[in-house]
Amino acid sequence: MVTFNWSRQKTYLLMGMVICGLLAMIFVTHNQRFYRQPIARVVKVTNGKAQRTEDEFKNVDHQTEQQITAVLMNGKYREKKVTIKNTFSDSQPMDQEYHVGDQLFLSQLVKRDGGLTANPAGQKRDTVVVFLGWLVITILLLTMGRAGTFALISVVIDTILFMIALVLDLHNQGNHVLLIFSVLALIFTAVSLLLVLGPTKKMLATFGSTIVGTTVAILVGVLVLSLTNNRGVYYESMQYVTQVPRPLFIAEILLGSLGAVMDESSDIVATLFELKRIDPNVSRMQLFMSGRSVGKSIMGPLVNVLFLIFMADTFTNSLLYLKNGNSWGYTFNMNMSLGMVQSLISGIGIVLAVPAVSVFGSLLLGRRK
Repeated sequence: MVTFNWSRQKTYLLMGMVICGLLAMIFVTHNQRFYRQPIARVVKVTNGKAQRTEDEFKNVDHQTEQQITAVLMNGKYREKKVTIKNTFSDSQPMDQEYHVGDQLFLSQLVKRDGGLTANPAGQKRDTVVVFLGWLVITILLLTMGRAGTFALISVVIDTILFMIALVLDLHNQGNHVLLIFSVLALIFTAVSLLLVLGPTKKMLATFGSTIVGTTVAILVGVLVLSLTNNRGVYYESMQYVTQVPRPLFIAEILLGSLGAVMDESSDIVATLFELKRIDPNVSRMQLFMSGRSVGKSIMGPLVNVLFLIFMADTFTNSLLYLKNGNSWGYTFNMNMSLGMVQSLISGIGIVLAVPAVSVFGSLLLGRRK
């Protein structure tokens, strides 16, 4: 029979989080005055007749023009009505249909013919973002307790550190991008593990295996790319890059694989510590073999998850390329090749982390026979 441990402290925490959530939602629905960009609430929408369009690749779409009447919610024209024209298509690749009640950011707000006109610049979505953030924090605190609190603190600290690293990279014009993000990866790992696991043997084993697995994977990837002269790797597909793309790509792999390797290492170490708790006389060889067995069972799903994460980012662009008459080969090269390389190098890190964490765990915990 399953029992749920619900304490009075959790009841108070839930009540506090509900109050905080309500206050946050009230704030984000009435915070228009804090924005410099004009914001308006849609009060009337009139849709025109849909017009059929077709390109040279026989792609058929329909475009509809909207006549929108909205009321400004901030700025010097607050409470004034504004007329907005918007055009959206059925596929909505770069446009959007608006409805009554939506709050829109506006651009080119001008007075014309005795009235105000403007162009839509996107929908105000901070309410959704704040609600999802509140929901994640609430579930994390209620289910994980103190561990969830430290995990949340580590996320906040890592976000601040990442922003600092970006500022340093921009300040140095991308000249030391690998050095900056390598140091960032070390700090990420140390801060996250110290906050979640504390200064324990478990933290040392996880930290050592994470650094070893990630470092060796990156070195192997760089070596292979150098020996093959980067053939088949199309750095030009990295959009809007204003720095040398190759170091930036390596830094992206470093940060992308770090989380998966850390996750795998912490799972194996937790299992080894549980074995040590059950049998204090367990030998180092037994712990090593147990770590390898656990690693084999979770290695495959982790590699697949990482592959799907990297490849899912290219899904929409790939569909656009294929829909516009490009071949599968060209579509793969210009959209998916970098994601494939990232998946392969990160997979190397995941595989190498299994023996590394097994060795660290067995040396720290096992008894010499």
